[in-house]
Amino acid sequence: MPAPKELDPSTSIATLYGNKVRKLRLRAGWTQRELGEKVYVTHSRIAKIELGTESPPRQLSDALDEVLGADGDLCDLWWHIGYAPPHLNWFQPFFEAEAKATRMHKFCQLIPGLAQTEEFMRALFQSGAIYSGLDLETKVSVRLGRQALLEATSPPWLWIILDQAVLYRVMGGRGVMRRQLAHLLALTERPRVHIQVLPYEAPEPIAMGGSMTILTLPKGDDLVYLEGIRSGVLIKEPEEAAKFSFAYDRMQANALSPSASADLIHKVMEEHYSCAPSDPA
Repeated sequence: MPAPKELDPSTSIATLYGNKVRKLRLRAGWTQRELGEKVYVTHSRIAKIELGTESPPRQLSDALDEVLGADGDLCDLWWHIGYAPPHLNWFQPFFEAEAKATRMHKFCQLIPGLAQTEEFMRALFQSGAIYSGLDLETKVSVRLGRQALLEATSPPWLWIILDQAVLYRVMGGRGVMRRQLAHLLALTERPRVHIQVLPYEAPEPIAMGGSMTILTLPKGDDLVYLEGIRSGVLIKEPEEAAKFSFAYDRMQANALSPSASADLIHKVMEEHYSCAPSDPA
């Protein structure tokens, strides 16, 4: 049997993560196949993770951390694996705060990552490939991992205000959009998810400037995250965060009610994306 490929943990966070997994696995006396069986993945996937060629989704990273007795080290490293190239890691602090939040209030000019279908996010990432050299599968894996927040036993409360234009902006074709809007409607059936649409007739000045997320942490502190195409800023100062909370309250008051918003989403889905659900066009 050939000797395992040597890893240089200084080359990237992914190889550092993989090196850590390999050391913990060997310390436990397990083969890659045995470790894979314990976390319900194939041994070849464990091999890719150890080589740093695949980044695990968050659920898998948490499972590896638990079975390997990493005491949170793998969980901590996961946030830095490289969701974006080093010069785009400006949203890393946001990810860390998002994972702890008990409430989230979002205003979006694009369907937010937590509410995207896999095929929608693939189309989105492919269309924006020019902005990042990161491989598609890593992006999809990390974003799907973030969605695990909504599957927790006690998920955070999530309020989403969508700019009405979001419903008409085609991403991936009519079939992708139809299934994406159907997914939004399915999310509204969850007790802790509320989706509203800010109609064209009720413009708000802040709605012209990009996307905004307000995170409420367990101790009650609010953080505000403002995101553009290639930049983002996390606002922690209470007085500044309060200004954006007030702006969000205004948008929420001017948005359609959750039930009226669901009716509009359904109407757009039927009138603009009336292809068969299996239609990839």
